Amino acid sequence: MRILLASGSPRRRELLAMLGVPFVVKPSEADETFPPGTPPRDAVVLLARRKAEAVWRTLDEAERRDAVVLAADTLVAIDQDALGKPRDADHALAMLRRLQGRTHAVYTGVCVRTAEAEEAAYAKTEVRMRRRDDAWLRAYVATGEPMDKAGAYAIQGYGSLLVEAIVGDYYNVVGLPLGLVDELFGRLGLSLFPTGPWQA
Repeated sequence: MRILLASGSPRRRELLAMLGVPFVVKPSEADETFPPGTPPRDAVVLLARRKAEAVWRTLDEAERRDAVVLAADTLVAIDQDALGKPRDADHALAMLRRLQGRTHAVYTGVCVRTAEAEEAAYAKTEVRMRRRDDAWLRAYVATGEPMDKAGAYAIQGYGSLLVEAIVGDYYNVVGLPLGLVDELFGRLGLSLFPTGPWQA
């Protein structure tokens, strides 16, 4: 079994590496837009499937025999609006102003694809944010940390200082809900445990 991580996200690489699972990074070039009004839970699954398909199409027949493509997509949702990565510093600041002092949802869609089948699902985590003054938010944006993060914050970095509470999977907020990933692997007869098929 050869796991291909269809993502260039350093956070997803770090989480998968944390389990000691061997994998190869193969970022997807898939279109990450979705129809307006698509519920976030549906949008993240749609995008995860699309990313997995894009990487799958780059493989030849021999490569597909033992390949397992793992793809994911994360969105932050508030007031029925999906917030992806900020376009620029002003957009990041606007997102943070909107999120502060409120509870929002983080959705990550996960897709696992093999030559035999595909499984996909999503995880949802609720995050309550602290209130911060504008000077604090501007200083946070100036660190650059929010710029490639859905919702313009990183719970595993300085953004942790914004978080008051979470309900759900912490790793989902980082960008890869590992429990759900292993569940999808299990549906395909695979496992993320060290005694998994790659050790045979």
